[in-house]
Amino acid sequence: MNLLDRTVEFTAALRRAGVPVSSAETVDAARAVGALGWADRDGVRASFAATLCKRPVYRPAFDTLFDLYFPPRIGDGVSLDDLADDPAAAGDGAAGDGEPDPGDLTPEELEALRQALRDKLLDALRDGDDEALRQLARQAVSAFGSARGSAGRSWFLYRVLRAMSAETLISDLLSALLGEQERGGLAERAARQTITDRIREFEELVGAEVRRRMAEERGIEAVERSAVKPLSDQVEFLRASQRDLVELRRQVHPLARRLATRLTARRRLGRTGRLDFRRTVRASLATGGVPVDTKHRPHKPHKPELVVLCDVSGSVASFAHFTLMLTHALREQFSKVRAFAFIDTTDEVTRFLRGLDLGDMMARISGEADLVWFDGHSDYGHAIEVFAEKYPEAVGPKTSLLILGDARNNYRPTSATVFRRLCAQARHSYWLNPEPRTYWGSGDSATDVYAELVDEMVECRNIDQLQVFIERLLPS
Repeated sequence: MNLLDRTVEFTAALRRAGVPVSSAETVDAARAVGALGWADRDGVRASFAATLCKRPVYRPAFDTLFDLYFPPRIGDGVSLDDLADDPAAAGDGAAGDGEPDPGDLTPEELEALRQALRDKLLDALRDGDDEALRQLARQAVSAFGSARGSAGRSWFLYRVLRAMSAETLISDLLSALLGEQERGGLAERAARQTITDRIREFEELVGAEVRRRMAEERGIEAVERSAVKPLSDQVEFLRASQRDLVELRRQVHPLARRLATRLTARRRLGRTGRLDFRRTVRASLATGGVPVDTKHRPHKPHKPELVVLCDVSGSVASFAHFTLMLTHALREQFSKVRAFAFIDTTDEVTRFLRGLDLGDMMARISGEADLVWFDGHSDYGHAIEVFAEKYPEAVGPKTSLLILGDARNNYRPTSATVFRRLCAQARHSYWLNPEPRTYWGSGDSATDVYAELVDEMVECRNIDQLQVFIERLLPS
């Protein structure tokens, strides 16, 4: 396969991963590489990224696929004789490719090899030597990442990470970096963060090396399906891992700024109100009946109120967390913002949106707000009744009512009559549901009841869908 065919396959893989790449951008990428040449791999990566990646969120998927389709090397790329300073650690056995196979080493030799690599890793992490970390990742995968079976050789990331155990080196690294400095202060926190970042970098290098070896054994397409993670703005709220949650939190304020910019432009373009037909006809008499100069009624900017009623039970807590954070970031776009949380009863949590430490917002809501009335399981019916009784003035003709939750009511009463009255009082009423639409109405879901009462129930499973909805919600 020539390089042009490989480039076309690479762009097709990007599309499968959710990165939008047009045919014109593929041509631009080929032209850019043609101008730079293929000799410099980092230059090829940079030229592809400049022509194919339109948003930073696409870069992780791009880098993963680039390493699969344009690997830096083929095979081991290093002999096991170079793995340890002690020549005896390499053993005397030979694998089928002419190199010593780790499977032929005795337990004592493997342990000596592991310790030698850990000593090198300690030095590389201490010095921040990126090239040494890359070489150690290749060596560690060659030594500990493979196992031969009836179907051939397999590669395992966890075996390499367990053998190297980089986290156990933190104490020695702290001593090396801090020296005689006092522990427990800012210097130690900065050193710990530096060490954590370097260990994460090493683990990512090991993961990339394992994926490269697996691609050689099984084929690129078989590996890319599991290697490429969903784009961060397409990660489902209800299935997000801890690392996904950290990345999603980083997107909240940039998303709010982007939406606020669009809103400002929309208002600037819409400064004139509706056409005043009578005044336009009257003015056209001066130009022979041709309405050269149109007249408009005064524009009345509309800045509505926003009331958020949010389920914060365990099943949808991550979804509620990011939606409330975005509500906090967008509060200046509405004349008034009030937020209410519930599990089986309702309490106002607007006061928690005024703080600066958004990372602790949900923790404070869980610890200080009155959200549990009976058993701590979702009860939409009782929560709606409490909301209508305690806060009757919250919803009015200028209010956009926004309900967040999966509508799973544990087979309890829905209080549909009360909810219908609330929706009738509001200017608009929307329901954001983080569950897939195919699950609506199944089991204890009361979506079929509530969907008929709100103006619209919207599937909102990720940041991308949330952004599309908020753009519709913002006043024009």
